[in-house]
Amino acid sequence: MNIHRLLTGLLAAALMPFAAHAQEVVLKVAHQLPPTSLAQTMFIEPWCARIEAESGGRMKCQIFPAMTLGGTPPQLVNHVRDGVADVVWTLPGYTPGRFPFSEVFELPFFTTSAQASSRALWDFVQEHAGSEFTGVRPLATWVNGPNVLHLRDKQVNRLDELKGMKVRAPSRLGNKLLAALGATPVGMPVPQMAESLSKGVIEAALVPWEVVPATKTQELTRYHAEVSGEHAMLVATMVYLMNQKKYDSLPADLKKVIDNNSGREFSAWVAGQFLKADVIGREATVANKNTIYTIAPDEAGRWEKATRPVVDEWVRDVSAAGNDGKKLYDAAAALVAKYSKD
Repeated sequence: MNIHRLLTGLLAAALMPFAAHAQEVVLKVAHQLPPTSLAQTMFIEPWCARIEAESGGRMKCQIFPAMTLGGTPPQLVNHVRDGVADVVWTLPGYTPGRFPFSEVFELPFFTTSAQASSRALWDFVQEHAGSEFTGVRPLATWVNGPNVLHLRDKQVNRLDELKGMKVRAPSRLGNKLLAALGATPVGMPVPQMAESLSKGVIEAALVPWEVVPATKTQELTRYHAEVSGEHAMLVATMVYLMNQKKYDSLPADLKKVIDNNSGREFSAWVAGQFLKADVIGREATVANKNTIYTIAPDEAGRWEKATRPVVDEWVRDVSAAGNDGKKLYDAAAALVAKYSKD
């Protein structure tokens, strides 16, 4: 009997390292930009460091930048849903029609500060847009800083000067905004933008300052127009998503680590990191001796008025699909107002 107990104890002790090893988790984290991008260095890498530290080293990341898992940026949502990646950072705007409700945050002149609007977006997704995320688990949902009009060869100050200009747009609603302003929108993911600017395929691009260093936009453009006002002319929604089955497979303590590093306040933190990255991107442009200027408030008001039909069309389209577009718009606007007051 004593020998049996001894052998059982020895066997259990021998198996303990294997049991511990079996609980180690390596998360494949994928995104579209280079490893030197501010998004990776200021957001993804710190998140990975936090989950590794809080899990006692039992959960780690393997980061796959620049689409090194294959495919194109619009396929990142499928990659995380299908388990090609465990976690992805992507832009819903790359897959038009797939996120019809949360798209409301990409309407012209809709959002205020990035952090307040990101808190609002998180609540909106939880309350109204959960069906858009079947098979995946949102870890963060946020909006980036205001998109800036980066111009290749000429400065634009007035609405009529945009007429016919070929401008890169970040999303379906970005296309509609540019069309409403009289420009010719050209939709494309950020990685394609630099080549298109260098070859003159596009004359300008709507992107936040954050992407400037990774894409060398400051070297490909000369003028940069910021639009004044309490509301951003245009932002892009962004999401950090985890494969739901991967999350479900984690033991309870590792799920708690993920939960502690996701949610409303984490979304606001990510938005804050992107704002810090905006400062770095703007400084790189100043260092390149480019011209940065602001569209005057009265003129910005003209731009906002010109884009109002985009808002009305969104409400009609969502309603035509069997939903209450006005109710969804009002709910999102109320959340933005709520968090903007805090």
